[in-house]
Amino acid sequence: MTDHLLVRQEGAVAYLTLNRPEVRNAMSIEMRTALIDEVMRVEQDPTIRCVVLEGAGGHFMAGGDVKSFKEFAELPAAERRAYFEKRIHTIHPMIIALQRMAKPVIASVRGGAAGAGLSFMLACDMAIAADDAFFKLSYSAIGTSPDGSGSYYLPRLVGVRKAMEIAMLGDRFEAAEAKDLGLVNWVVPADDLKAETAKIANRLASSATVALGNIKELIHSSHGNSLQQQLAMEAEKFADCAASDDWVEGVMAFNEKRKPDFTGQ
Repeated sequence: MTDHLLVRQEGAVAYLTLNRPEVRNAMSIEMRTALIDEVMRVEQDPTIRCVVLEGAGGHFMAGGDVKSFKEFAELPAAERRAYFEKRIHTIHPMIIALQRMAKPVIASVRGGAAGAGLSFMLACDMAIAADDAFFKLSYSAIGTSPDGSGSYYLPRLVGVRKAMEIAMLGDRFEAAEAKDLGLVNWVVPADDLKAETAKIANRLASSATVALGNIKELIHSSHGNSLQQQLAMEAEKFADCAASDDWVEGVMAFNEKRKPDFTGQ
């Protein structure tokens, strides 16, 4: 295991910490490999009911390690194309797993979330940001286009015209604007980010995990479904929830006027 990604579990919450603070957590090959492995692992671990993605030090993630790209600059164009297409494909299983896993994923952002860092934040289900956080989809500044799902989630969250502006101009924007645009759910004082992240993560981890997974699948599927397909899926997922232990507990707790004690089953 590389130290470019730190992993810890607190109760039912897994924290995945990007750990190259000396370069604003720019993604190395080792970090990418570890992220893929760990996301796949936590997806299948029944003791984990919520996942938090965060950065070590003062920043979330500065994107790819652009300094390392220099070594490829003198290669023939065809070789550069083949190398980077293959390299970018390697992260796709992790992005797909973040959407697929039947448990909530939260991005906890302080400092900069730029390039792939912003893309990864967008791939999470929710985001909480410190009031000193800033964002930049900075691909165009190095003559490239987004990867890591940025071009998929951004227009869905902010609309096509605003997505064009953010992606093409690559301008920096602050936490308050990110919240106004719907890119983050909460903005909190920087000193409170850790505690507020844990509060939300623990709340989700103690909720009805089957229901949360079904909510996540329903919302993501709605983009491609017709109304009839979505209604059918709603019926299927409600029935799936009704077969769970947590549904029984939720119904009994409601009728007994007490707080439910969900187990995630």
